[in-house]
Amino acid sequence: MVPEPGLRVALVSPYDLSRPGGVQGQVRGLAAALVAAGHAAVVLAPDDRRPGWVPGGPAEEYAVGRAVALPANGSMAPVSLSPAAALRARRAAAAWRADVVHLHEPLAPLVGYGFLASRRWPVVATFHRAGGGGAYGLVAPLGRWATRRVRVRCAVSEVARETASAICGGTYDVLFNGVDLARFRRDRPAPAGPPAVLFLGRHERRKGLEVLLEAFRSVAPPAELWIAGVGPETDRLRAAHPGTERVRWLGQLSDEEVTERLLRATALCAPSLGGESFGIVLLEGMAAGCSVVASDIAGYRAAAGGHAALVPPGDAAALGAALTRVLSDAPDPGALAAAIAHAQAWSLDRLAARYVDLYRRALGAPAGGGTIVRR
Repeated sequence: MVPEPGLRVALVSPYDLSRPGGVQGQVRGLAAALVAAGHAAVVLAPDDRRPGWVPGGPAEEYAVGRAVALPANGSMAPVSLSPAAALRARRAAAAWRADVVHLHEPLAPLVGYGFLASRRWPVVATFHRAGGGGAYGLVAPLGRWATRRVRVRCAVSEVARETASAICGGTYDVLFNGVDLARFRRDRPAPAGPPAVLFLGRHERRKGLEVLLEAFRSVAPPAELWIAGVGPETDRLRAAHPGTERVRWLGQLSDEEVTERLLRATALCAPSLGGESFGIVLLEGMAAGCSVVASDIAGYRAAAGGHAALVPPGDAAALGAALTRVLSDAPDPGALAAAIAHAQAWSLDRLAARYVDLYRRALGAPAGGGTIVRR
């Protein structure tokens, strides 16, 4: 037996890595943070590319097969319904010699189901979803059975814990979603042009973009609205609110382009109507030095920590008034510094350290230390 430092963690995302999404971003970010901390990590997930190992990135990735879009929680979830994909994920974890498997959204079909049915690996599961309803409630019997095999259950927020507990029962470690602070370790550029409000998100009803577009009508020139992303509502909303010098449709942005827009924007607006378990976009806005205006929903309220202007969801008049105040008032350096410090407490590095303790708990090793012995 040869003791080796560090852990070998297989992180499983049910959602297609080739499409932008909050869970996918967290899985990849956590994998990179684990590698930076001296562990080994692999991400197993659907991907539009052909099955197999995918080069690039700080952590290894394995594409288990293609995904299809299913309606879920007011959105379209790109998941795999193929038993072959679940089998590929298990075989890849075995070939890679994983010590522990970390399932994200363990009840989402279908990639993680093979791990829930196996006793080969200790399993840590993280629940991201806020709100049940629809088909999610139909999996309650399966959820209670399957998650009996999970050694450590986690939730990204209290509202996510409540959702998971209602379906699966059990107890949970409530953690958070992490911010990649390295993206924002640069000075904000000098202001150029009029103040700008940035929207980041998929263009679907629950993200509240239509409310923001209506609210922005009441915001006086010369302020601009920058709209990033795409989605099923894009064409309809662009037809009703064509691009102008004030309303700029940016399309799908790369991670680097998102960072640059955040660093140049005056305010970040997150007008979601509900269904958000955690407000990672709020924390990214704060880390970049933006003022933040968002809907007053549970997931956003918890992440904001009193450092954002919160308005009732769906209230265009209140949202417009809040944006007007933020854009009209001179920035308060003390308030912005406090918001940046708040965001820094939610770093991916800190989150990775918390998860390492939970992985060791799942393995039966002391929290905060120990080594893995491979036979």
